[in-house]
This record gives sequence, structure tokens and C-alpha cells, in this order.
Amino acid sequence: MSTEPAPFGPVPPAPRVSRREFDALFAAVRTWGRWDPADRGAWNRVTPEHVRRAAALVRDGTAVPLGRPWDTRPGPDNPRPALHHMTDLGDVEPPEPSAHKDFLGADYHGKAVSHLDALCHIAYRGKLYGGRPAHGSFGSGGARFGSVAALGPLVTRGVLLDLPAVLGTGWLEPGHPVRADDVLNAERALGVRIDEGCAVLLRTGRFRRRRELGPWDPDAASAGFHVDAVPLLAERGVALIGSDGDGDLRPSPVEGLHSPVHTLAVTAMGVPLLDNLDLEGLSSACADAGRHAFLLVVAPLNVPGGTGSPVSPVAVL
Repeated sequence: MSTEPAPFGPVPPAPRVSRREFDALFAAVRTWGRWDPADRGAWNRVTPEHVRRAAALVRDGTAVPLGRPWDTRPGPDNPRPALHHMTDLGDVEPPEPSAHKDFLGADYHGKAVSHLDALCHIAYRGKLYGGRPAHGSFGSGGARFGSVAALGPLVTRGVLLDLPAVLGTGWLEPGHPVRADDVLNAERALGVRIDEGCAVLLRTGRFRRRRELGPWDPDAASAGFHVDAVPLLAERGVALIGSDGDGDLRPSPVEGLHSPVHTLAVTAMGVPLLDNLDLEGLSSACADAGRHAFLLVVAPLNVPGGTGSPVSPVAVL
């Protein structure tokens, strides 16, 4: 596999957003004080009725894993590779049975491991979701508010926004903005609608492009949501946003702010994020089934104080 950055093609313009405009947007989509418990954020939207409706979407029982392989290879999109080594090779003398054990470890908040961002992961202007000061909210044991352990599992209706399929391309080029009109057009083209309590998964075709053209630094350039798409997602009442990138358009269109969609979703709206999903199999399964809504199951690790968790979600059609 090549380690040279792949050449980027032309992309649509991404309108610039000032910090003043961004702060007004932050205030407009903010849900602080809406739910109890606050550290579950928008996952409070998902009721048993939402789960029952999501389960009713299962028709043929096809289960599609969305987690990427555990990647131990260094590269431009994986500067801190995950760790995997054996701790017991099972070659100890009897008594039987022999045991074989291994160790896993990862700095999972990068661009390689499929993971969930909890509400304590992002602070803006010194505040976490709900307005809690970030200073003093963390200790040696992790977060005291908004940890992944507070979320628990999520079972809800998932919607795949397959932008390359809508546009008739293999992928969106890095730097391609997905704007509000693109979301609406994708709903119409795919025959699906984002509604309250659902999980929105954005496919940009990142991993197909990576497979065909080689890896690049997605911190420097990646397709993703422009901030002008976020008010639409907020209006629809989503519970989760996921992507085969990290959801954010890069380079950022907001002056002085590296991850504006993370900031709006996590810190303003209380919406956890799923990053680095492999959505290629789901794209094919949805195309074969002729539908882009499905049952989604997300079960993060129960890590007290954790800012997130590696995950391998499952979509069931």
C-alpha cells in the first residue's frame, strides 16, 4: 500500500464561517438543560417505542458490521497504531487445557479506530455539554461528567446518507462539503427521512478511496458535514451522528476552529459521534435491499470516566 498522499480532485466550494457566526449557530442548536440525566444527552430521546419501531425495520436479518479492522500498521492516517500482542502462547506444560491470551490497546481518538465520542470529549470556550466547566471535570480516573459509561448501549433507527451513491461516484474527494441541501437531496434520492431519535450515518466513500488510491492525512483534508448542515440535523432531533470520517469537513470552514461539527454536535447538542466507520458493506447491503433505514446497535465499552470507546456497531436490515 502506498504511503504517499493520494492526489485530490476538485471539490465544491465550502463557504467560510466567522467565529461570530459560529457562536450564533452554537447558541441556536444548544440543548443545555433539556434532559435528565444530562450526561446521556440526546440519547435520552430514544424511548422503548423508538427501539420497537427500529426493530420492525428488520426484514431479511442481514447483519452488517460497521467497525474497521484493528489497525496495527503505521501510516499517514494512523500515526499511533493500535497495539496487539500475545501474552500467552499456550505452550505451558499440562495440566490441560492450554490457554492463549492477547493484549489490545489503542489511542482510539485518532483517524484509524472505529470509536464513539462521549459528551466529555469536546469542550468549547472552556465548557462541556450543559455548560459544565471543563476545568475540574477531569481527574486521574477520567471524566467526572459525560463519560462513555453514562451512555450505555444505543438501539435505534439508523439512516445511511450514501452521498457517493446519490452523486454516482465512488467517493467524495477529501475537502468535499456536505451541506444542508445535500442532506435533503440525499433523503429524496434514497427514499429515506431523518427523524427524531435516529442515528445518521454519512458515507463519503473514504475507505473505498483509500483502498484504490492509498492513504492520506485526513486531518489535513476530509469530506464531511459543513456546519450549515447541522441546524437541519438538530431540527430533526437526531440522537447520534456517524461517518466513515469523523463527521467534520477538513480543512475547517470556521476560522480558528479545527472541529466545528464535533463542537456543535457534542458540546452544544449533546449528540455523541461515531468516527471511522467502515460503511462500504452497508452501502452495498442498502443498495441490494432498496432501502437506507435499518436497525442500528451500538454498544460502547463500559469505561468509567472514559472520553469514548472503541466500538464495532452493527446494522441489521
